[in-house]
Amino acid sequence: MTPRPHTAVIGLGAMGLPMATRLAAHFPVTAFDVAEDRLAQLTAAGGTAAHTPADAARNADVVLLAVRDQTQVEAALFAKDGAAETLRPGATVILTSTVGPEAARTTAARLAEHGILTVDAPVSGGPLRAGNGDLLIVVGADDKALDLARPVLDLLASTLTVVGPRPGDGQALKAINQLLAGVHIAAAAEAIALARGLGLDPATVVESLRHGAAGSFMFADRGARMVETYENDAAPEVKSRLDIFVKDMGIVTGIARDAHVPVPLASAAQQLYLLGEATGLAAQDDSSVVTVLSPKSPKPPKPEQTPQTPNSPSQNGA
Repeated sequence: MTPRPHTAVIGLGAMGLPMATRLAAHFPVTAFDVAEDRLAQLTAAGGTAAHTPADAARNADVVLLAVRDQTQVEAALFAKDGAAETLRPGATVILTSTVGPEAARTTAARLAEHGILTVDAPVSGGPLRAGNGDLLIVVGADDKALDLARPVLDLLASTLTVVGPRPGDGQALKAINQLLAGVHIAAAAEAIALARGLGLDPATVVESLRHGAAGSFMFADRGARMVETYENDAAPEVKSRLDIFVKDMGIVTGIARDAHVPVPLASAAQQLYLLGEATGLAAQDDSSVVTVLSPKSPKPPKPEQTPQTPNSPSQNGA
């Protein structure tokens, strides 16, 4: 493998675009996304736009998939004009999406029929860290596939943990990560909701508690965005959609059920995200789930100004 592998990135969403932008500063990068504005941002950063996944993958040594779910994975790889049509045998697909262990194993088996290797490498850390090469990446792959993917992964990860030799192993550890993250966000939402119910300033609560034993990355990060939800008329910037946690907590509870492991906290958090989705928050930032527990109060209307007369009640002291 060349130290500057030609890399195709399929999916330029919240994580895909900063990852592709970082890679484009070091490697030849060709990308596909359905959003023209995101393709334009990548080309401005030195990448090349493609019209289909197959076009993006045509000359690639490595394909990095950064799509939302398994349905999009299958479309990007195996549908008409999918990347598997043009990828040469011996190329490597890096699966960064959270899709669950079984889906990763199925994808790897289908790619193997084309002579294509798979690195199961779900990522965690958010868009800012993706652009800075500061992601946590957990990997399931054999040595050959991992060696081929290393130049790409090393540019994106500050922490790279090889969990096991099979696709699906990385997904298993990522599911545990999402269990913790999802429960922490739900707990932060409960804390902010209770603070508001007690008449406390949520900003003060977050700033005080994030430094103590009750603090966590999710409480500090999402807690600040929950405060922003109440302080501003507009919803906060979408950094991680709520429906991502609907998907991910579904994966967590599903594999826990199959393993006969009770996960009561994860199950409760899953219900909160489902409630958020049902109330129309699916495409909003996941921090907006706090409004399920403590709805935003509409601003009271300004009172109408009534002209005063000498005989008005206010003048007469009534």
